[in-house]
Amino acid sequence: MSEKKALLPLVVVVGPTASGKSALGARLAERFGGEVVACDSTQLYRGFDIGTAKPTPSERHGIPHHLMDVLSPQEEATAGRYRQLALSVLAGLRQRKRLPVFTVGTGLYLRVLLEGLADVPQRSGELRGRLRASAEEHPPGHLHRILKRLDPEAAAKIAPADEQKLIRAVEVCVLTRRPVSEVLRAGRTPLKAWRAVKIGLMPPRQKLHERIHARTDAMLGQGWMREVQALLESGMSQNSKPFDFIGYRQLRAVLRGEITFEQAREAIQQATRRYAKRQLTWFRKEPGVRWFSGFGDDPGVQAGAIEWLQAAGLEQKKAFG
Repeated sequence: MSEKKALLPLVVVVGPTASGKSALGARLAERFGGEVVACDSTQLYRGFDIGTAKPTPSERHGIPHHLMDVLSPQEEATAGRYRQLALSVLAGLRQRKRLPVFTVGTGLYLRVLLEGLADVPQRSGELRGRLRASAEEHPPGHLHRILKRLDPEAAAKIAPADEQKLIRAVEVCVLTRRPVSEVLRAGRTPLKAWRAVKIGLMPPRQKLHERIHARTDAMLGQGWMREVQALLESGMSQNSKPFDFIGYRQLRAVLRGEITFEQAREAIQQATRRYAKRQLTWFRKEPGVRWFSGFGDDPGVQAGAIEWLQAAGLEQKKAFG
């Protein structure tokens, strides 16, 4: 038996937000005897449902979905933690001979799952506090200038305004006394026993933007504002990480009286369009993806994906033969 055939198939569906990954993932899982595994940093959190586009029970078609609602809003989602959770799910699927179908919105999580995670130090609350204080005391771009001195390669990949990533990068440089880019390249352990078969969704840009706008309106009509209000009234801290997600921060601002509902709606649509663009930029660099130019809920795209997976060696309802 060849090495490739000895590996178990793992289906990956990538694409920008609103491209229909959930619909395609459920269809493929149904056809090939699989279960869906969400790979999305926002869907990990309990209580944040409408704005993170978690598929509803009817949209899941009776297919088990994993790695949704596994963290409280007070917990921190990291790529390393996601990998641990995903490995546990994969072990269960392997035992039950079910095909994993990953629906991927967060490209970093997929990369860490497949390629492994570098041996980086734990976060230092004391150091991070000092870095935040230093950023507040200096003009904008201070942390980025520090990182540029410590690791120009890493600085070139992180936006000057992305304080969270800058703090982590500087923190790793200081704690390891090595450039973070060097640390991240070393000591990775790739995923074993599985072979990833990747499908990508790339709808035409204008149609994707129209879908984003329509979905935003649908979410608002489904009670997204009530969801945010209920979360705030539950006593949850307004500084909880999920309130930084697209839509949640804008609707929180409406409830605070800082912006109007219409301003929030337009801001959500704009932020979502920009997020979709960033996702596509990332996923285009993902190797080995078979791209489809439509949406995941399009019967033609679904049929094409099924045909391609069959050609790649997957069998209907018998993924592990």
